[in-house]
Amino acid sequence: MESAIYASPPLAGADLPGFELFQTSDIEEARQWGARVFCENRLSRLDTRKPIHTRMYYRRLRGLGVGRMSYGGEVAIDPGTLDSFVLVQMPLRGREIIETGGETLCSTLRTASVLNAHLPVQIRHESDTEKLVVRIDRDVLERYCIQHLGQALRAPITFRPTMALDTAAGQRWMRLMTWLHTNLTEDEGLHSPLIAAQTEQMVITMLLTCQAHNYSEALTQEDRSIAPAFVKRIEHYIEEHANEPITILDLAEHANVSTRSMFTGFRRFRNTTPMLYLKEVRMRRVNEELKRLMPGESTVTAVAFRWGFNHLGHFTTDYKRRFGESPSETLAR
Repeated sequence: MESAIYASPPLAGADLPGFELFQTSDIEEARQWGARVFCENRLSRLDTRKPIHTRMYYRRLRGLGVGRMSYGGEVAIDPGTLDSFVLVQMPLRGREIIETGGETLCSTLRTASVLNAHLPVQIRHESDTEKLVVRIDRDVLERYCIQHLGQALRAPITFRPTMALDTAAGQRWMRLMTWLHTNLTEDEGLHSPLIAAQTEQMVITMLLTCQAHNYSEALTQEDRSIAPAFVKRIEHYIEEHANEPITILDLAEHANVSTRSMFTGFRRFRNTTPMLYLKEVRMRRVNEELKRLMPGESTVTAVAFRWGFNHLGHFTTDYKRRFGESPSETLAR
């Protein structure tokens, strides 16, 4: 079971082409890179018999930072409080012993760690350990949580520091990480601002729903306050901004409602979801643009990508179902 869940090919690969990369055997240089990517920290070797060989692959994606790293040897990392970000760490091999918020936890292949921004943390990274990391900007995380709740936060978001990866929720998280890792390494589509915005939304929403925190119960409570006027405001906003990166958070903030109310309103009054409505508008815009184009002026791929469709196979299937012909047939007419 462990190999089926955690040793999937995308996460087992050695390299992440195109990521910011550093390699060093100098402890101070490794510390400086950690400060540059994450925050100021104290870094020290715990086993002087084995040299360190620090490697990091890292890429920013809007409010996210995704990477993988290893120190080679055994080191102690003391960043104090992370302050401006939350960090999720998933060992791909080896383990880390982490002290945070008065708790001590062992992070392994089956147990990820979720480090809160406002609590002090100390990490003992054991020899031959490698981990996947996801850094989430604190202000972006709080913005999403506020919109899901429909109200201000009374206290900092505090996640349970251990995430069991052999649970249903943990496996959902790891499937998303596998997808994200695969697309970052193989798919240029994440360079699109539209796709990057959706990816940010998906990762943060998944963390808020998969990992227990002090607002988990409030997020699951049903909200009955629905005003049909906001559905029309959202529809108008989508029509006007369909060519821009749009997230659920953007729509909820524009309409001044919680995401829960927004989903309920669209389901009740439009029998759809806001993002499916956005997809329909973008599909219609692609159709209109393909009809306007002269032969040789552009390609189906270019038009689809411009409107946020980065998987051409899925796009073609959906387009044909919607318009009764392939996009290339529309372009040729």
